Amino acid sequence: MADLSGVFTNGAAAYGKFLEVFIDGHWWVVGDALENIGKTTKRLGANAYPHLYGGGTSSSLRGSSPKASGYAKPTKEVEKRFRD
Repeated sequence: MADLSGVFTNGAAAYGKFLEVFIDGHWWVVGDALENIGKTTKRLGANAYPHLYGGGTSSSLRGSSPKASGYAKPTKEVEKRFRD
């Protein structure tokens, strides 16, 4: 019969290492998820309620108006676009 001394302690040590990695990995994943959820929530809140985050009512809306920049003008007829 094989020598069984230390079977329980070796098994317990292996289980402890597995549990440590398992719990540490889950904390890592949950921590990353909560961080991303927090950042997304803050971003959505700043877009929905800019006055609460130090911005004006239209400070996050940037862009040029069509009057200032003009409209896009096609260079060829619509039918030719689909033939090329």
